[in-house]
Amino acid sequence: MTVSVLVVDDSGFFRKRLTEILTSSGQIKVVGAATNGREGVELAEKLRPDVITMDYEMPVMDGISAVREIMRKHPIPVLMFSSLTYEGARVTLDALEAGAVDFLPKNFEEIARDNSQLQKILIERILDVARSRPGNRPAAPARPELSAPTSRAPATPARPRAEVTPRQRPGAHSPPAATEPEAPRRPTRRGPAKHYAVVGIGTSTGGPVALQRVLTALPATFPAPIVLVQHMPASFTPAFAERLNKLCRIEVRQAADGDVLRPGLALLAPGGKQMMVENRGGQARIRILPGDERLNYKPCVDVTFGSLARSFPGKTLGVILTGMGSDGKEGCRMMKQSGSDIWSQDEKSSVIYGMPMAVAKAGLTDDVLSLDEIGPRLVEGVC
Repeated sequence: MTVSVLVVDDSGFFRKRLTEILTSSGQIKVVGAATNGREGVELAEKLRPDVITMDYEMPVMDGISAVREIMRKHPIPVLMFSSLTYEGARVTLDALEAGAVDFLPKNFEEIARDNSQLQKILIERILDVARSRPGNRPAAPARPELSAPTSRAPATPARPRAEVTPRQRPGAHSPPAATEPEAPRRPTRRGPAKHYAVVGIGTSTGGPVALQRVLTALPATFPAPIVLVQHMPASFTPAFAERLNKLCRIEVRQAADGDVLRPGLALLAPGGKQMMVENRGGQARIRILPGDERLNYKPCVDVTFGSLARSFPGKTLGVILTGMGSDGKEGCRMMKQSGSDIWSQDEKSSVIYGMPMAVAKAGLTDDVLSLDEIGPRLVEGVC
């Protein structure tokens, strides 16, 4: 089935180049092009494409405003093109919160070494985005007022933090169907709170909004350290950690080599590198290593989760959220073999049901939960 695409960008050169690359696949048809966000909204309503590619800085109406309008009227998967700068990261995160599914650098040289690799990356990303479910995305939680540092202050005095030893939308065209059915949902356990030495959360496409949803549900007194792995470029992770820190009651920051894990602190793996946890002498510390070119993902969930399995056998909770591919499956397997617990997000609430499906289909999941259940379950089951 051919995937229809609407290209929205004020650069004539970029529209032409992108159209040439996408149509060369034989699987994608560019059905329209718009020069600004307003035209993009109008053509989206008229053409109902399977995917929209969107620039963020355009005249008349910017890309973020256009995404909001499209999601309000007729949700369609949107792939944003952005610059790999700090400001570009902040704008892209706003676009993802507005409803965009995923993003790519606008400078093609930044995502591919040659034309054949570029064509492969762009086509695969468009086809994957076409399978997403923007209409089923839970809205991001409203941002609290952040005028005072009391945004993280608990209602009761915090205990001392001891050092411790992460549908298809209705429309005229049908995007490619998912290749595997949803794994059977397992009964949800409702036992007493369990002590975990650390919580690990791994995610990819759809992850920024999903992580925001989960972490904003946690109290400042959350009793376990958290490590976060989100597939994201190096220039994006500082802005993402800063955003989460402003929105959450727990502390969130980008991990640095040597950081000590402690309750109420979430450490985000830096983009372009690998994050591991080492537990020596009863104290757990972060190790940041260069990104290995043999690994597809930098950071990689498998790498971080594998280190958690070794450092805290039987004492870790692993959580796999929305994302393409199967990163995290082998790390979860190592955790399960050590006696730890695994939760995964369900298909209905996932933007892309790839990573959580891989874990569930492998029989590694103790509980399959909707996105809205995960934060409250962490509070209920860990606090």
